[in-house]
Amino acid sequence: MDYFERKLDDKNRLTIPRELQSELGNEVVVTQGFGQYLHLYSKEVWDNEMEIALSGDILDESIADLNVKFRIGKSTSKLDSKQGRVTLEAHQMALLGNVKSVMLVRAGKYWRITPK
Repeated sequence: MDYFERKLDDKNRLTIPRELQSELGNEVVVTQGFGQYLHLYSKEVWDNEMEIALSGDILDESIADLNVKFRIGKSTSKLDSKQGRVTLEAHQMALLGNVKSVMLVRAGKYWRITPK
């Protein structure tokens, strides 16, 4: 599965398809992306790849800019065990334009969440 669409519920919860829940595990990281969209990472990918990518040279301004970009508004959440949902926070919803329908597209080892 590389693409799916979802309507968020009244509490801004996004239901992850069962086929992806085992891939993502029980904990995910949501951050802003490079544009007006969000990134969704498994906690494992965030810890093992993003943290390493963001820990470059302390005096490299481009690395510092990436840290600011991906750490502002970052949230770590456990998927609820009943339905595999993750709640998008208010600032994340604002970035998406407070829409209730979203599309998720695989972008390598993470997912891009965009308004539909």
